[in-house]
Amino acid sequence: MTKYVFVTGGVVSGLGKGITASSLALLLKSRGYKVFMQKFDPYINVDPGTMSPFQHGEVFVTADGSETDLDLGHYERFIDEELNYTSNITTGKIYSSVIEKERRGDYLGATVQIVPHVTNEIKNKVYEAGVTSGADIVITEIGGTIGDIESLSFIEALRQIRNEKGKENTFFVHTTLVPFIYGSDELKTKPTQHSVIELRSLGIQPDMIVTRSNVSLDDHLKKKIALYCSIPKENIIDSVDVKNIYQIPINYYNQNADTIILKQFGLKVTKANIKYWEKLIDTVDNLGKEIEIALVGKYVELHDAYLSVAESLTHAGYKYKTKIKINWIDSEKLEGNVDLKKIFKNSKGIIVPGGFGSRGIEGMIKAIKYARENNVPFLGICLGMQLATIEFARNVCGIENANSREFDSMCENPIIDLMAEQKGITNMGGTLRLGNYECTLKKGSLAYADYEQNKILERHRHRYEFNNKYKEILEEKGLVFSGVNEQSNLMEIVELPSHKHFIGCQFHPEFKSRPTKCHPLFDSFIKNSIK
Repeated sequence: MTKYVFVTGGVVSGLGKGITASSLALLLKSRGYKVFMQKFDPYINVDPGTMSPFQHGEVFVTADGSETDLDLGHYERFIDEELNYTSNITTGKIYSSVIEKERRGDYLGATVQIVPHVTNEIKNKVYEAGVTSGADIVITEIGGTIGDIESLSFIEALRQIRNEKGKENTFFVHTTLVPFIYGSDELKTKPTQHSVIELRSLGIQPDMIVTRSNVSLDDHLKKKIALYCSIPKENIIDSVDVKNIYQIPINYYNQNADTIILKQFGLKVTKANIKYWEKLIDTVDNLGKEIEIALVGKYVELHDAYLSVAESLTHAGYKYKTKIKINWIDSEKLEGNVDLKKIFKNSKGIIVPGGFGSRGIEGMIKAIKYARENNVPFLGICLGMQLATIEFARNVCGIENANSREFDSMCENPIIDLMAEQKGITNMGGTLRLGNYECTLKKGSLAYADYEQNKILERHRHRYEFNNKYKEILEEKGLVFSGVNEQSNLMEIVELPSHKHFIGCQFHPEFKSRPTKCHPLFDSFIKNSIK
């Protein structure tokens, strides 16, 4: 029978529920158990696919093409498991499903209510995750904080799951803030006490409390929390602030957090294999060099909009014992009369990531031109790859008015055009080319050398494609199309062999990078940037 761990948060948001959930999952996996992860988001959007990057951050895409919360990126990077459509459930998805069933008559004329219909739908999503993944343990993070109106139906569903499955199959982890009051120099447990009171008023008694603070709690404070919150003292886990985020799973391991969960589940406490993670921590703590990489994007005001890209750069840096300093550049600010040489003076490489819309596009094209003409290592992702072909068409091939139909629907030379199957689509949500698609690599190319294999699977999120009408013209001038989706004859990777390192990909390699196993494209980009 699948076991279920639920992670809730109280007092304030931003306590690190996602990192707590990921850390517990990593430890349980290290003991030989198959683990799957899930996030419940209380917002009414069906998924974050149509939400502004400035408001929500990046949209993480799973292998099966689900557009999800960026926390799923943390999950995958920590546990190195591919998640799927059952991993990110929103209120919007739940209500859409309930209303669809009501319209079909599935409820046989009953009055549709929050309890039991909405809560049943939520429970079904929890159980479905266990069935589809075949996991021994499913860890579910509940977005928001206890007491939020938006999440009440989720909490009620979890209460019902505990009632149905019993304590031996369910485990509740509650993360809280223990603030340090300067002046009196005290840690205060009252916010934790009140948060647990709120949780218990909703019918849930936590089995473990993870206390977030800037210093460790002493034995006296743990006894106080244990007394007022009715849990064993050893089930109170310190989550102190750390410089290296990868230290958190080891901190939990040293406090037997995973052992406590396994014992409640009646599962064998096998030996943990965490040497590889300790090696990662040692690497991150002892990076001997530093280089600057310029990230030229449309949403740089919110760094979370490019979270997976930034993480992937650092992962490649770990391999070469090098700290990656990102120079965040707003592409719009490059469109005027600016000194690019001065802006990129200290940057050893330039990366142009994905994005949508016409704002800041010409600034990105100027950055790509600078990289190409000055032999600066370049990596273009999705939109970055498309703009690299436009820049090459304009400035090398002399194709006037080369552009994308995304920015100019009437352009004379659409180097990038709307995919045939996308024409006529009006809904924005969930209608892009999403998830894993196969790509065949050209032997002898930079991409082939990076991957060291002929066929790859990479995740996509876009609507426009390279227009093959211009392929021959660009090839004649030296641009190599080194990756192609043979099924649809879509160009996936472009590169310039004459350049130190110039490559662009239509897919999003950042979604498959791991701290212990950097992605091949980021690997070669950072390696050549260091050179």
